[in-house]
Amino acid sequence: MISVEKARQTILAHFQQLDIEKVNILDALNRVAGEDILAVHHIPPADNSAMDGYAVRHMDTKSATKAKPVRLAIIEDIRAGIVSGKNLQRGEAARIMTGAIIPQGADAVVRQEDCLRDGQTVSICVTVKKDQDIRFAGEDVKKGELVIPRGTIIKPAVIGMLASLGYASIQVHQRPRVAIMATGDELVDIQVNPPRGKIVNSNSYALAAQVSACGGIPVMLGIAGDKKAELKKKLKKALNADLIISSGGVSVGDFDFVKDVMQEIGNSMYFWQVAMRPGKPLAFGAVEGVPLFGLPGNPVSVMVSFEQFVRPALLKMQGHSKIFRQTIKAVNAREFKKKAGIRHFIRAIIRKQKDKYIVSTTGEQGSGILQSMVLANGLIIIDEKTTLVKKGDLVNVQLLDDSVFLSEKFMAKVKL
Repeated sequence: MISVEKARQTILAHFQQLDIEKVNILDALNRVAGEDILAVHHIPPADNSAMDGYAVRHMDTKSATKAKPVRLAIIEDIRAGIVSGKNLQRGEAARIMTGAIIPQGADAVVRQEDCLRDGQTVSICVTVKKDQDIRFAGEDVKKGELVIPRGTIIKPAVIGMLASLGYASIQVHQRPRVAIMATGDELVDIQVNPPRGKIVNSNSYALAAQVSACGGIPVMLGIAGDKKAELKKKLKKALNADLIISSGGVSVGDFDFVKDVMQEIGNSMYFWQVAMRPGKPLAFGAVEGVPLFGLPGNPVSVMVSFEQFVRPALLKMQGHSKIFRQTIKAVNAREFKKKAGIRHFIRAIIRKQKDKYIVSTTGEQGSGILQSMVLANGLIIIDEKTTLVKKGDLVNVQLLDDSVFLSEKFMAKVKL
């Protein structure tokens, strides 16, 4: 049995970044840029109006007030997308729309609400400064500037920037194909009404969702019964994947054959059992060079093990630099005890209260209580040496999402 840190170190040493591929920018969301993107032109490309109003020479408005406006002759109307061919002279103005290019001779824009139009003249009721309400060429991005460095996570704003620069596609790291297999004679698929003694295979679906959530492509292999031949047949089908995950069959039961099969057809078993709860009977190895995680069979053990080991590996494969969940300090709301020697990951609800975080368990912590994961937005991490955590103690909490706030519906289920 090895420590959580040793398990992570061993696992991550067997994973490298996947190759680069070019995709349409709409397929690049949340992926990692595999190339530097330089600006091929200014953004905006030319000086343009930030407001609907009138392009003017600022000196012409020097004495303008609401009580004593300055009257200017309107020489044209400029819509967005239209380039004026005229040169604005003293005493003249041009009606201009937001985004339209500033005409030659103008050096300011007066907002529409500060003007009164009468036919082909306009009364300017305020004094404006030079460059007022003008967006200048290159104000956002200058030609040749490094706009999106390699390694950037592509968010919606990045896609907008790519489109602004005229990039229809971008090089990104490939998404790993992850083969997912459940094991156990007791399992039936989701479409089957389970007879007595059988249960629905929920692990594969939870794992597929977790894989998708961190950018991988789940490939469902279905269920393998507790027979070596079935396991080998399923694993052979998974050898075109980048990673294999199985659930169940890695404990010490008479029909737990996953470890044996990994050694027989893969000849690569890097470790078995991690000093953690839930998730102790975890195996990591390879089948013909394809990394394989043999996760436990209980639903919570599967999901917690994925968070600690599989998710970081998948993110590393996709070029992410931040591969671990954020951990924060929080005030523990309930006392609980544990045995020494094992690291505990306790399902928890964490919320902000004034200037601090408060955390409480989600209730029953059995590894088969999937509801404890449904309610959780964090995991309290209790190290191997600690045996007692008191109410009011500061504890480390690994966040499972980006928010520490829960809906009232969830909060009503747990008394803090």
